Parts: sequence; structure tokens; C-alpha cells
Amino acid sequence: MAALDRSPLTSQIGTAERFRAVVTSAARRGRFDIRVEGTIVRYGTLRSDEHVLLRLRPGRAPPQGAIIDALGEVAAARPARNGFDERRWLRRHGVHVVVHVDTWAQIGRRGGIGGISDRLRVWLGRSVARGLHGERAALLEGIVLGDDAGLSDNLRMRFRASGLYHLLAVSGQNVALVAAGALALVWVVGLSRGIGQVAALLSIGAYVLAVGPQPSVIRAGIAGALGSLAWLTARMGDRWQFLLLGALALLAWNPYTLFDAGFQLSFVAVAAIFALVPRLQRALEGYPMPDWTRDAVALSAACGIATAPIMWIQFHAVSLVAIPANALAAPAMVPLLALAFASAAIAPIAPAVASMLAWVNGWLAAYIAICARVVGSLPGAQIQSTRALLLVLAGALLAAAYAWPRWRPSSSPFT
Repeated sequence: MAALDRSPLTSQIGTAERFRAVVTSAARRGRFDIRVEGTIVRYGTLRSDEHVLLRLRPGRAPPQGAIIDALGEVAAARPARNGFDERRWLRRHGVHVVVHVDTWAQIGRRGGIGGISDRLRVWLGRSVARGLHGERAALLEGIVLGDDAGLSDNLRMRFRASGLYHLLAVSGQNVALVAAGALALVWVVGLSRGIGQVAALLSIGAYVLAVGPQPSVIRAGIAGALGSLAWLTARMGDRWQFLLLGALALLAWNPYTLFDAGFQLSFVAVAAIFALVPRLQRALEGYPMPDWTRDAVALSAACGIATAPIMWIQFHAVSLVAIPANALAAPAMVPLLALAFASAAIAPIAPAVASMLAWVNGWLAAYIAICARVVGSLPGAQIQSTRALLLVLAGALLAAAYAWPRWRPSSSPFT
């Protein structure tokens, strides 16, 4: 943590110099500027290797992985304002200063693991949305790569209000489909299951590199890799152990990740799936609904209940329509991801077929966007006031008190 808190550039706040930096994230366009993360390797005569936030003027933005030569001024991060403390949020991500860029020019691209990650990300993003443009392409890339930068502010708000924003974060479902695709491809070729598990490991590693260091994808990647290793070594697998090992790896890399909303939501949601979903499925048995609807309701209810306190603490907002929104969107998610990964696998050898799959997938993405817009625009879809939250909690407690005697299993073997 002392190493994470070290910042040679803090002493340069208020100064302007030419600097060289490596862009380490995709650009996020705001109303007044463009924000990208980067690592400054030289600032004037100061040699550095410090992670910073770059703020550029609206217009052209450097691509992820670009090495830029630029002129800029080092400034402190903004203090708490309107309920958001930028300084604290950046510090937890290892960023201590902001650099306001005046002019910049790309002079190269990074190599090594970072360069491989950049190329995989570009290739995957182009393959899954081959031939598509606009919102459908941005949403497909967002779901597959866990990046909402290409979405409009309005659609992003609707995803939050409807409780579907988690679809824009890479989850275990994505990683499971990547591994299943590798296993299926090896089976079709006629090779052994062991080779298939090795291919699954390589596919998971490549996918994690393409997505980047997001807590949810690292957690899912570790769990998927451990599952393949357990099969290869003929060991028993335990899902709770996989979950805790993922948390340990992330916290060992950066203990401040514990305070990250993505880390908290990802691990709490998975723990809720393990602990609450089976109980809710049993409670819903006997109700006149299809099995997939029962599973979707149980899953969204468990995750919604478990993550609501985190959503309130982190964002001061809770969605009240997450269960119906997820029940509507759930049937489209597995086909969308399956078609996306199939399109990426086929693109190098059959571009026309990949384009056709992406075109079909674009309609699934459009359907999910409609779900977010329609459900997220309902009156009272999201509560953001403490009074409304207390009223909802009181109603939920009354409903639970009424339902508990009916859902509680009877102690008599004859009833």
C-alpha cells in the first residue's frame, strides 16, 4: 500500500512540461473533455512510472496502447463535490494526479503483455460487431468487453435505472461460454478432453487479457481457470474456494480494490447466487410460471437484494424494477453472447458468415436496449431519496412478515 501511495508527480502539481505517456484505457468522452488513463514514463527531466488520469480537449482521442508525446499541466484531483469524491476514487485506483493535456501526438504503441491485450481487445471488439454501427455495435462491445464508453448518456442512465447495468460488466456467464466454446471446438475436431481443457485455459486467459483488469472478469477468469485445472489434475472443485481465491488475488494486487464498487458488487452478487438462489427457487415452486422465468426471477431477486445496500452506499440509488427487467432481458443474453463469440471465432476464416451472425446479434442487442429504456423509464423505477428508501424497506418488511409463515417449511411430516 505504501508503494501504491507513492507519487513523485505530486511534487509537480501546478507545473507544465512536455511528457511521454502510455495510454492504458479506452477513451471516455464527457461533455467538456475526454478522459483516459495512462502511465507517465517521463515528465520534463523527471523519470517516472506513475499511473495518472489524462484529461484532453474534446475531439480526437489517442487509442488504448498508444505512446504519446504531449504538453500538459499536472493538477490535483477534484475534492468531494455533489456526492462524488474524485480524489478518493482515483487514489483507490492508484492515481494521485490529473494531467490536463494541451497538445499531443502519437509516436508509437506499447509492446509486451499490454500490447497483446490491446490487439486482442481491438480484434474482439471488431469481430463481435462486424458490419454494425451506432448503438447496436456499442452495446455488443459493451456487453462482451465490459465497456460502456460507446453508449449514450441517456441509455447508460436507463440501464442503471432498470437494474440492467450489470449486463455491461463481464461476468462468469461470459467466461463460461468462452470455455464451453473452446471445449466444443476441440470436440468437433476430434481431440481429447484434456486438450479441450488446455484450450479452455488459453481461451479464458486471452479473454481476460482482451477485457482488461476489471474485478468481475478477473474473478470469473480465476474461477474458470481453476475449474479446468481441477479437471486436469483430477481434483474436486469447490465454488466457494474459487470465489475466495479470486478475491484474495485481487486484494493481494491492490488492497484498495476492497472499496471498489465493481469488486463489491461482483463478489456479493456471486455469493448471493450460491446462497440465496436455491432457496428462492424452492419458494417459487408451484407458482404458474415457466422454469426459465422462475430461475430468472430467483436470480435477479437474490442479486438485487444482496447488492441493494452496496448500490445505495456507493451511488445513493436503488432500482425497484430490477426483477422484471432482468426477467425480460435474460432470455436474450445467452444467445447474444454465444453468437458474439461464434462471430469472433469465425471472422478470420469466414468474414461473411461472421457479419451475418453479428447482424442477427444486433437485433438481440436492440431488444436488450428496449428493455432498459422501457423499464428504466417507468415512474419510480429508481429511488434516490432516503425517505423513499425507508418507505420501501417498511413495505418489504411487512410483506416478509406476511409471507414468512406461508413459506416456512412445516415441522410436521403430515403437512
